[in-house]
Amino acid sequence: MAKVESFQLDHTKVKAPYVRIAGTEKNEKGSTIQKYDLRFLQPNEDALPTAAVHTLEHLLATYLRDELTGIIDISPMGCRTGFYLIIWDEHDPADVAAALTTVLQKVLETVHVPAVSALECGNYKDHSLFSAQEYARIVLEAGISDDPFRA
Repeated sequence: MAKVESFQLDHTKVKAPYVRIAGTEKNEKGSTIQKYDLRFLQPNEDALPTAAVHTLEHLLATYLRDELTGIIDISPMGCRTGFYLIIWDEHDPADVAAALTTVLQKVLETVHVPAVSALECGNYKDHSLFSAQEYARIVLEAGISDDPFRA
């Protein structure tokens, strides 16, 4: 059976919020892709409501691309405690944490969520800018670490 990196992580030992390299893949041509764990909330203690996750997904997908080059995808975790970032090339976790901090500050200033019509979104009725901003505030007040085991 294949081993899944995120299932090997001891979720009882990490200290959210943090940014963590969850994997680096290189192909035979030398291209590199990194997967980042952008953890907002402490696993097994809290979870983002779906409307907040959905709105944060739209805002992160937009704003993080303004801060970091090479983003392939930003997806919510099934446990709803954060997001996965897939990006070309190797990036320093401190740079990703700084970019995420900048983006969450932008979330606090947001008045319009992009792509929330039936034409642009598969569940356009399930958004909450208010909730997204509240959770962004919680993460910013706690501070984003680039070490998942340091509070």
